[in-house]
Amino acid sequence: MVRIRLRRTGLRHQPSFRVVVADSESPRDGRFLEIVGSYNPTTDPFTFDVKEDRIFEWMKNGALPTESVNKLFKITGILDRFERYKKGESLETLLEEARKAAEERAAKIKA
Repeated sequence: MVRIRLRRTGLRHQPSFRVVVADSESPRDGRFLEIVGSYNPTTDPFTFDVKEDRIFEWMKNGALPTESVNKLFKITGILDRFERYKKGESLETLLEEARKAAEERAAKIKA
């Protein structure tokens, strides 16, 4: 089974993660199929950058997010956009909406 999960990087006491697509049987920091994003929980607010088009493609083909990644997807709205994508909404409009939401989050951070 293919899972979308976090792969830990960074120094001790300074965690950062890559969002990867990997086989469920491979170790946490072991082999993976593709890097689809990054997550940094140490910033305030956290930084979460992903390639939504690749995530949608993997999820459409049966990849399941882990619990922690699923929570991040819910917070950032990716799961809602994926449900709309499955119902037939255009990928371009969803990606444009995601880009605008990311810009708004970045503007809040700077302000």
